Amino acid sequence: MQANVGDTLLVHGRTVGQHDKVAEVLEVLGQEGSPPFRVRFDDGHEAVLSPGPDCTVRHRTENV
Repeated sequence: MQANVGDTLLVHGRTVGQHDKVAEVLEVLGQEGSPPFRVRFDDGHEAVLSPGPDCTVRHRTENV
């Protein structure tokens, strides 16, 4: 998984009734865009995250 600062990680709920979580990548701690990532979730909580198979990256698109 590759991500850049400003990309969004979507962590899918793993059980019935668990909602998806959205986090913005604040810092890439691995080499060449690899995990782990320092992220901020929608509720303001910050964490270091090494995404699993239940996570997808939504790359930020820049308008030039």
